[in-house]
Amino acid sequence: MNETITQLIQNYGYVAVALLIAAENIFPPIPSELILTFTGFLTLSANLSVPGAIIASTIGAFIGAVTLYWVGTFFDQDRLSRFAASKVGRRFGLSPEKITKTENYFNSHGRAATFFGRFIPVVRSLISLPAGMSRFSLARFSFYTILGTAIWNTVLIYAGRFAGNAYQQVVQEFEGLSLIVLIAFCAIAAAVYLLKKKGLIFKK
Repeated sequence: MNETITQLIQNYGYVAVALLIAAENIFPPIPSELILTFTGFLTLSANLSVPGAIIASTIGAFIGAVTLYWVGTFFDQDRLSRFAASKVGRRFGLSPEKITKTENYFNSHGRAATFFGRFIPVVRSLISLPAGMSRFSLARFSFYTILGTAIWNTVLIYAGRFAGNAYQQVVQEFEGLSLIVLIAFCAIAAAVYLLKKKGLIFKK
């Protein structure tokens, strides 16, 4: 898969970047870290610029996110959970448990979840579904999606550019960083939930 991705970017430039990132948002197994860092590396030699790469990848991510948001508007939680439990759903990295947890968290922390979810693999895809299911404002969803995605894409593209031929090492580092961010995100969410449940915060 990695060789195919790099060849597509080399041959089709910005169009490939946008389409691959859109696909990554819909189909999580596609590695955005590889796509973006390799794109950053190509800005050193190919006919690609950093601003163009950032814009193309952000547009692609937005298209993928809005597609899943739109899908979410046609599903209630029961129907989506049944799809997640199916063979097709599991191929997309879904499960009923993930759907339930994501929707519950989104209902309480929609804006933060949309923004910070863009930095975490799989979550960046899942978060769009409950946004659509809960009829979260499309304008707000779009704003926080574009903001979070643009920041993440910029960091990875510049990382690939600065790393040069060592961009694959950067991919490994960011994969580890994504796991750390996910763990920290879950820990903070759990802490806030427990403190709120005990009445230690958010008292009126």
